[in-house]
Amino acid sequence: MKLSIVATLYNSSPYIDEFHERITRAARQLTEEYEIILVNDGSPDDSLARAVQLAEGDTHVLVLDLSRNFGHHKAMMTGLAHAVGERVFLIDSDLEEEPEWLPAFDAHMNRDRCDVVYGVQARRKGGIFERWTGLLFYRFFRLMAGMQLPENVVTARLMTRRYVEALLQFEEREVFLAGLWHITGFDQRPHTVEKHATSATNYSLGRKIALVVNSLTSFSNAPLIGIFYVGAFISLVAGAFTLYLFLQWLFFLKPLSGWTSTIASIWLLGGLVISFMGVVGIYLSKVFTETKRRPYTIIRQIYGRQHKK
Repeated sequence: MKLSIVATLYNSSPYIDEFHERITRAARQLTEEYEIILVNDGSPDDSLARAVQLAEGDTHVLVLDLSRNFGHHKAMMTGLAHAVGERVFLIDSDLEEEPEWLPAFDAHMNRDRCDVVYGVQARRKGGIFERWTGLLFYRFFRLMAGMQLPENVVTARLMTRRYVEALLQFEEREVFLAGLWHITGFDQRPHTVEKHATSATNYSLGRKIALVVNSLTSFSNAPLIGIFYVGAFISLVAGAFTLYLFLQWLFFLKPLSGWTSTIASIWLLGGLVISFMGVVGIYLSKVFTETKRRPYTIIRQIYGRQHKK
């Protein structure tokens, strides 16, 4: 198999037929030996029915129906695990990323002889809030994790077989793909693209915050180290202030007073202790999740032609 195309489905019903037509046309510009793997991530609409209908009429299409919604990143990893092509093209199916990018990515890979060609937006799509939150995320992640993640990357990327096999060696249950793409290494090259906006994002503010927490705790121990330094600083300040009060009482006979400052200090330290315990708790919960070794997705049924690696 020369080429595998992997895409996930979630509320994709309005786009799936056009996506199939366009990605098929793009794939045939390169080879007739290709497969299209569609992963239904528990989509609440009729995306699965439409995908199965495509698989019945096109032997190149394989549909993986997950037992429930596991999340975009985990669904993509499941699709990659079933891809058998010498090159694998990962792309979203909502047409915000153009299927016609495939030949350009392939030409870029042939020219530079690299292992990955990934799409990068020249200017992040969306409104001011989305652009600024994206910028702040990359800046904050670089500061805390010390990893130089490329900014404004999109899902679309063309990968060699050896890179995909290396990527699949990671077995995290809390998947942050942008980080895994980066630390897998190999020769990766950016390709500037323009991403469209065809639908409202499925990432609410709460999900974005959860993604920040998951990405940071998956790739950095900076919060734990920060707790130590903050605690050491507070202890140093408290010790200096205690010495100051003692000297005031010893030499100037001034009574120790100030209930307001005392209560404020108690509330401050209490809040810090609770927040620090919360940070430690997040790391413990990740350890708990990883040690259970549960599968990160479960496939209910596979539709289309069957294949073996």
